Amino acid sequence: VTTTLSAAGGGVAAMILNYTLYHVWDLIAVCNGVLAGLVGITAGCSTTEPWAAPICGALSALVIHFSSKLLLKLQIDDPLEAAPMHGFCGAFGVLWVGFMAKKEYVSEVFGTARNGYEPAGVFYGGNGKLLGAQICGIVVITAWVAANLGAFFMLMKKLNLLRTTVEEETLGLDESKHGGKAYAMELVAPEPA
Repeated sequence: VTTTLSAAGGGVAAMILNYTLYHVWDLIAVCNGVLAGLVGITAGCSTTEPWAAPICGALSALVIHFSSKLLLKLQIDDPLEAAPMHGFCGAFGVLWVGFMAKKEYVSEVFGTARNGYEPAGVFYGGNGKLLGAQICGIVVITAWVAANLGAFFMLMKKLNLLRTTVEEETLGLDESKHGGKAYAMELVAPEPA
């Protein structure tokens, strides 16, 4: 239930945000908002109340939009928005648990309290330990990914496997690598004569 509600909240929020900013109804923005809502709720789907799930999705839609703008400003190329979707929205979802995990749901899903400690989100009477653990998790995951992928991409760059040639890029990778066009745009809107 919470997963679906979060996806819906993300889609609606992305649609409203995109129309407010650009005066265009953009299906891709809506789809990205839905996906952002799904990623954002993943960590806390079992510990979030249904009323809060659409809020998580809506906030996730904001996270993907503004983190994409941040990467563009930093001149980091991510045309598929993979880092904003999975990295930023995923980190937001982990933080969401630290704020919005309901004590009773945490107990149902993960068992009874140990040593008298019953984890809960800060907005549900938690003392901040769960939020601290979530922040620690984000730091550890970020360090792990940066170390492993940093080494991988440095090796790829050193072996000259990271970029295509200028000719292939100009022609398009669909044609140069796969032997055909992915999008037959001339069928949609023929060029004027």
